[in-house]
Amino acid sequence: MDEETAREIAKTFVEAIAAPDYPPAALAVLRTRKNLRVMRVASGGEPFVVKSISGGYLAQTVDDAKLDRAAAVVKTRRAPAEDEWRALEFAWKVAKHVKSNAIVYARAGQTAGVGAGQMSRVDSVKIGAMKAVLPLAGTVVASDAFFPFPDGVEEAVKNGATAFIQPGGSVRDADVIAAVDRLGAAMVFTGVRHFRH
Repeated sequence: MDEETAREIAKTFVEAIAAPDYPPAALAVLRTRKNLRVMRVASGGEPFVVKSISGGYLAQTVDDAKLDRAAAVVKTRRAPAEDEWRALEFAWKVAKHVKSNAIVYARAGQTAGVGAGQMSRVDSVKIGAMKAVLPLAGTVVASDAFFPFPDGVEEAVKNGATAFIQPGGSVRDADVIAAVDRLGAAMVFTGVRHFRH
């Protein structure tokens, strides 16, 4: 905190200040304030997003993961076509900004429908289709967390989806992959969960 900032803060009622460091001139200004607590806090480290919950706090690391196509694993017999890959990359970016149980129907650079905040993933799939503002035929689907059952992918394909991107990690991954294969679609696992509370 520099001296100029300290002078501005000293003009108002403040009980505590936290900054990584204070030059002597800034400390001299802040000492003129009665009962002001001045703290030094270390900067850096893992940034957290903190939310209050009943009886405590939820601390989540900031989701700054970027999709690395080379690290993504195609899990189905059919790999995504190039246009599907571009759409999957876009949908994955959008999904990280949607609340829990996020489902994003998309094309490259274009979101077609979003479903979120449901207790069940298949319900998010249905809501994403119901809320779609564009036709869903030929879209891809991004899911912020794994598909726990085949019903979600079956519903999405019924709505026009041709490829999926998800983290993987369900005890029923094999069942979900088998369903996607049976439906002639493609599925990619990222190994990274976007799940946002």
